Amino acid sequence: MKDDWKEQLACATKCSKCRKDLSPRNLRILSVYNHNPICMSCKKKEEKRPDYEEASKTTIEQCMADTEIMYSDPGGYCYSHFYPFKCK
Repeated sequence: MKDDWKEQLACATKCSKCRKDLSPRNLRILSVYNHNPICMSCKKKEEKRPDYEEASKTTIEQCMADTEIMYSDPGGYCYSHFYPFKCK
């Protein structure tokens, strides 16, 4: 994970799924499928997928294991898959 991961993810200018523009004030969240920032509309679509519950469990388990061991979960990276955030 690069040192600037938080800024790259938090300040993404487009949703990685629908390509909608994201301003710094727009809420975004990380996809449980590919860890890329997505808009809240795409997150709602993700949540309707039949495999979402299993994918989210797998994502948080793996993320916690990876980042806790290597990075002590800097800035709540894993939780950014479940809690919306804005660019600061």
